Amino acid sequence: MSVADLFQAELKAVNLGLESFADNLRQRGVSVVQMDWRPPAGGNIAMIAALDRLALNPKIDIEAANAKAVQRMLKGKPMLVGVGIAKDVVPGMRPDLILHSGPPITWARMAGPMRGAVIGGLLYEGLAKTREEAEALAASGKITFEPCHHHGSVGPMAGIMTSKMPVWIFQNETYGNYSYATFNEGLGKVLRYGAFSAEVLDRLKWMETDLAPVMKKVLAAHGPVDMRGILAQVLQMGDEGHNRNRAGTSLMIREFAPYLVMLDEPKEKIAKILSFLHANDHFFLNLSMPACKCVVDAAAGIEGSTVITTMARNGTDFGIRLSGLGDQWFTGPAGIVEGLYLPGYTAADAAPDIGDSVITETAGIGGFAMAAAPAIVQFVGGVPQDAINFTKAMYEITLAESDFYKIPILDFRGTPTAIDVRLVVEKSILPVINTGIAHKEPGVGMVGAGLVKPPENCFQDALAAFAEEYTAT
Repeated sequence: MSVADLFQAELKAVNLGLESFADNLRQRGVSVVQMDWRPPAGGNIAMIAALDRLALNPKIDIEAANAKAVQRMLKGKPMLVGVGIAKDVVPGMRPDLILHSGPPITWARMAGPMRGAVIGGLLYEGLAKTREEAEALAASGKITFEPCHHHGSVGPMAGIMTSKMPVWIFQNETYGNYSYATFNEGLGKVLRYGAFSAEVLDRLKWMETDLAPVMKKVLAAHGPVDMRGILAQVLQMGDEGHNRNRAGTSLMIREFAPYLVMLDEPKEKIAKILSFLHANDHFFLNLSMPACKCVVDAAAGIEGSTVITTMARNGTDFGIRLSGLGDQWFTGPAGIVEGLYLPGYTAADAAPDIGDSVITETAGIGGFAMAAAPAIVQFVGGVPQDAINFTKAMYEITLAESDFYKIPILDFRGTPTAIDVRLVVEKSILPVINTGIAHKEPGVGMVGAGLVKPPENCFQDALAAFAEEYTAT
């Protein structure tokens, strides 16, 4: 075709970027194909330079390192192996130490729900008798605060773990590492949402004196529970392993019940435990979280890997860690959750995003598997198609698809697994997270649930630090 023919033929255009340019052409009768294109890293020159340095001149084979991290995540087999008391089994646990969710934080910077949970933890431990005594002790410097993640543990919402609390014990059968989590209290007025009333403390004591010892006997009789198999099933049954846990809790009741009823315990005690499990759909959350933790931890500490091995929030900061940068945290401000509120509450009551439960998304379930749980939108907001779209978007920032966790509505495609910080920054696609909402004031509790976006800067900062570490001469 000659140049003259080109100008005489019907004009057809391909538009990149802003669709408004295509709209102008359509209004003039021009046929336009709109291409959904954005510049790498949103046009951020510093991030583009970091990505280029890693692509052109790394000191290590990043792809090989990531392949190793991915292999460890895909092959990890989390097993529920026991029940213990935190001070006896959690590495480094002691009476004057309180573990919390998210990256490191001081009492002075803690958000309301975490302060409330700390108060409750000190009252539960008997280290304080009143709220005022607990607050004074927390501010005195006599109590040490450290992230659950620094002790092989995870905790939902405030994530508070104290020395006397009973914990689940998990082991990664493939790689041998352990993880831990407290027992789930249910919804509403509970410690993890910052409540510390008498009913909260009474429930915690009952869990310590009745529930945990019985569950320890149940597990001893049952033997280790294959949580990878359970998680695979819950995705087939409408859960996503983070905020929808009805199927998971039901499956655990089926696992435990035959052994529970055979124990030489008063029938009233057994009945109360079964009733508690039945009424607490989120009982499974404190099992799915450590299951994910021990799998992801096996992929940590791999030199040259850009895989994200931790995402966590403490109500003030959102933080991430990369496999290839060890224990270094990269943080940004915790966001406000957009979602549905319980009657009587609004967004004005909400605390910023909080909790270690985003370990589920880090491992490739939770928000990354929302397509398997379309009914979750009744809890966090939106419509079923949103759940499918969220999962599809996460394939853009991950390196693999799970061999075990499959999504029926996507033709049993494996869940998106192993977040690569390079892809997050390059494509400007942030991880999808669904979560609960705590009241901003200490002592109130849960007020809703929804979706939240992590701060972009922590991913950018992590990429910049990684590029500095692995390309500097």
